[in-house]
Amino acid sequence: MPLLLRALLFTLIVPTTVGVLVPWWVASHGMPEDWGLLRYLGWPAIVAGAASYLVCVRDFVVRGRGTPNPLDPPRHFVASGLYRHVRNPMYVSIGLVILGEAALWQSRAVLLVLLFLWPLFHLFVTRYEEPHLRTVFGAEYEDYLRRVPRWVPRLRPAWRAPDGPSA
Repeated sequence: MPLLLRALLFTLIVPTTVGVLVPWWVASHGMPEDWGLLRYLGWPAIVAGAASYLVCVRDFVVRGRGTPNPLDPPRHFVASGLYRHVRNPMYVSIGLVILGEAALWQSRAVLLVLLFLWPLFHLFVTRYEEPHLRTVFGAEYEDYLRRVPRWVPRLRPAWRAPDGPSA
C-alpha cells in the first residue's frame, strides 16, 4: 500500500477516534452549557489543530519516509516544519482539536477527556517514543531534545540542524 495512503488510513482510525469520535460521544451524552461567545473559538481551534496534524503527517511521509503509526515510523529524523517549534506537534494538534470541540459543543465533559488523555500522551512519549528515537537517531536526537520543548511550542524555531535547517 502506498505510503501516503497508509498514513491517511492510520489518521482516519487512531487520531480520528481519539480526537473526534470519543469526544463527540462524550459530548452527546451530556447537557451543553452556555459558554457564551467562547463557544465560537471552537472552530478556529479545531481547524488549526486539524491542519497542524495534517502538516505533520505530510512531513512524516515526505521527509521521514514513514507514517505516524508506531509500527510504520519514519525512516529519517523529522525535525522540520512544526517540529522545529515543539517536539510533539501531532499530540498538541489533537489536544487543540479536543479543546476546540469542548468549546464548540460547550462541554466540560470533553475537557475532562483532554485532561484524561494528556497524561497518557505524556507517558507514551516519555516511556516509548523518546527512548526509541534516542536509539534510532542517536546524538542528533539528543541535541534536538535539549533545544526543542516537549509540549509548549515556541514562536521562533528552536531547532536548526548542525549544518543548517533540518530536512
